[in-house]
Amino acid sequence: MTRMVGLQKMQNAIGELKIFAGNASQDLAHAIVEKLSAKAEYSGIKMGNAEARMFSDSECDIRVLETVRGMDVFIVQSIAPSATRSSNDHLMELLIMIDAMRRSSAGRITAVVPYLGYARQDRRDRSHAPISAKLVADMITVAGANRILTMDLHSPQVQGFFNIPFDHLSGVYSFINYYSRTGYDLKGTYAVVSPDFGSVARSSIIAEKLEIPLAIIEKRRNSEGEPYVHNFVGDVRGKNVIILDDVIASGGSLREVTARLIKEDAKDIYACITHPMLTGNAMEEIENSPIKEFIVLDTIAIPEEKRHKKLLRLSVAQLFSDAISGIHSHESIGKLAHESIPELL
Repeated sequence: MTRMVGLQKMQNAIGELKIFAGNASQDLAHAIVEKLSAKAEYSGIKMGNAEARMFSDSECDIRVLETVRGMDVFIVQSIAPSATRSSNDHLMELLIMIDAMRRSSAGRITAVVPYLGYARQDRRDRSHAPISAKLVADMITVAGANRILTMDLHSPQVQGFFNIPFDHLSGVYSFINYYSRTGYDLKGTYAVVSPDFGSVARSSIIAEKLEIPLAIIEKRRNSEGEPYVHNFVGDVRGKNVIILDDVIASGGSLREVTARLIKEDAKDIYACITHPMLTGNAMEEIENSPIKEFIVLDTIAIPEEKRHKKLLRLSVAQLFSDAISGIHSHESIGKLAHESIPELL
């Protein structure tokens, strides 16, 4: 009982809300701050003043240029590559920024990681393999994060690698709300396809909410790691198809899935993808793909040169701002995604 009272006092003592951003998520962080400033209780909030730079030897240099003592600090940073920096660069930025905030006596530090890099390396799938997702979880915790907020993990069980509070937002409802709010009539003419077993739960939600059938693809990889379709369950003949996936990297997996859907006599094909990584030959794959439209979220910034006409971007700034507000005020954020209406970018 005494411990609980002490914990409550500590939570109540957490001070002013502060938002900071690493180089990977500047645009999203500024949009989150803009959404927060529209709330009466956060009127006038501004982006925290900090810099993430590199020394000439490529080591990361973090400079926090305002006081954070006792404050409720949220650091927005996806662990994903950008035009000029790698995923590893952005991971180190996040870790060192967390450490800087801890050493500056921040009251609480929440790592807001819209895309959690390394989360796909969640198990030993070959001899002598690392479990990199666990290592990254340990590094974020040891650096000093008290909490983590992310979206659409490739493997939800990665949450168990963290020994701190973990909030996992779903991007599924952003797609559902987009379709339902923009006048699409999907019944009878559309189906949703899960491109692998890992996406079945998310795909089932879309199928149920939009009242359309679900098809499932069993995807495997050969000895060289290349994906191929092993089995198909469902009926998409004559239907428009929505493929739901958590990430597009090089686009190879989507190419295989699309080829199978065409073989199954699907009509027009669309893709809803949370994290637009867009590495390797992704832009060439998108250009040549029979997929009509790729609807993606802004969890990963897309540079101008990769903003293809087929890419339709939806913002999750409102969803993340509502989640941050809920965490700051100790409120449940479990149903936020159901209500958040994504904005076109």
